Amino acid sequence: MTERKPPGVDFETFVDRQIREAAARGDFEGLPGYGKPLASLDAPYDELWWVKGKLHREGFAVLPPALALRKEAEDALVKALAARSERQVRAILTEVNEKIRAALRRPPPGPPLNLTEFDVEAVLRTWRERGDRAAGRAGTGAGPA
Repeated sequence: MTERKPPGVDFETFVDRQIREAAARGDFEGLPGYGKPLASLDAPYDELWWVKGKLHREGFAVLPPALALRKEAEDALVKALAARSERQVRAILTEVNEKIRAALRRPPPGPPLNLTEFDVEAVLRTWRERGDRAAGRAGTGAGPA
């Protein structure tokens, strides 16, 4: 691509020739996505497509801090109820409660937080009840007749 377009040659012809020669040399075969359809071909045009792609690849959250904490609290509750031990439940809830406590002391920018700390003992009661029901279901029909 370092050569210049010769005078009198149509620009489109010049570019097409360079692409054809590069394809013949195999310059395009090692590229990521070679032979695969374009992922965003049917999507509507978005001027910030590259910014959103970069944020997604880098793992940045696009939610305001208050909404991100709400989502994290929801995920923590689900994770706590699916935990295998009481120690894990307490660890998960303690970690998210510290973040909630900090956000309540100094509210983050954005929409209202609308969160309170989790009652660890109440969640543990729910966790134990779910465990008892699961053990009861596993115990029914299992074992010698």
